[in-house]
Amino acid sequence: MRRIFVCLLLLVVGCRAQAPVPAELQQKIEKQVRATYNYPPYVDVSVSERKPSKDFTGYDDVTITLSFRGQAQTRKMLISKDGQSLIAVTRMDLTKDPLAETMAKINMAGRPVRGNKSAKVTIVVFDDFQCPYCSKVHQTLLSLMQSYGDRVKVIYKDYPLYDIHPWSERAALDSGCLARQGDDAYWEFADYVHANPLRIRGENRPLPDQLAEVDKITLEVGKRHGLDEAKLGQCVQTHATKDELSASVKEAEALGVESTPVIFIDGMKLDGAIPDEEFRLILDKELKAVEGAGKPASALQ
Repeated sequence: MRRIFVCLLLLVVGCRAQAPVPAELQQKIEKQVRATYNYPPYVDVSVSERKPSKDFTGYDDVTITLSFRGQAQTRKMLISKDGQSLIAVTRMDLTKDPLAETMAKINMAGRPVRGNKSAKVTIVVFDDFQCPYCSKVHQTLLSLMQSYGDRVKVIYKDYPLYDIHPWSERAALDSGCLARQGDDAYWEFADYVHANPLRIRGENRPLPDQLAEVDKITLEVGKRHGLDEAKLGQCVQTHATKDELSASVKEAEALGVESTPVIFIDGMKLDGAIPDEEFRLILDKELKAVEGAGKPASALQ
């Protein structure tokens, strides 16, 4: 008899712990969510049962589910006990460093480094050699390194946009071949290609000729730097760095990269061609934070 009583008690408690949201209130929530976040009509919005919030007195937890064509996304929200207020809350774990966690997801092993390899500030650029905005950022970084070169390090990762930049993949593969034998050769290639895309593109030059030109530039750079020409030639011919390129692309996508250039400064994500002045403000602030510098880093030549 006692066991039956306990089971009944648990059932009652369980019923009280979760309460369905009335249809009228669900409609109100859906309207507010759509209006606030501008979700299109074809996205289905559903509301979970209410559960007493463990963290906020006077509120219940609800889960808003957004679904379309078999894909779903959820948002946790709070609803007042009287059903008059809906609050979107973002919980932040202060025991973790989100920027450090972002940097930990970027594999920099074996990548060429420009600047001071021991610098406390790291600039990672997801680059496309055929992207004109990437070329602008590249030139900006060349200028910045004259001021910050001993205090920062720059690392490029590849994210070629194959669909709109047909020779960018070949340039990424070939640059990887150079990187296997030396940082200086890689950076000369990056400098030259970003500054001279017309040599590759030409005037209505067919794609096979553009790819051949990328290979030619790679071999020329390798020769100037005294690299092993046989190894370099074989790497270029067999596209030996395709696994490394694939890993870089997957890594970029996992970090939310969808276009180029995308820059991470110690984990801070910046999209697009950042102007020189803005770049300097960001670097000054970051250097002051990590070094405790008393004056702008750009003043230290």
